Amino acid sequence: MRNVGGIDRVLRIVVGAALILGFFIDGDGAYRWLYLLGIIPLATGLMGSCLIYKFIGVNTCPMEKR
Repeated sequence: MRNVGGIDRVLRIVVGAALILGFFIDGDGAYRWLYLLGIIPLATGLMGSCLIYKFIGVNTCPMEKR
């Protein structure tokens, strides 16, 4: 079930992609691996579903509930 939509989805994809790009740009940073956390917002943005949103009952997707 989709619960991420619109601007929320676009922002997740942009932020996730930027963080992953930062991983490749920051050559030898001590905490370089933290950039890989960008996989999470990128994946939830592409899939349109967020597990945390499901648990707290948030839905930003404009589709009608059935």
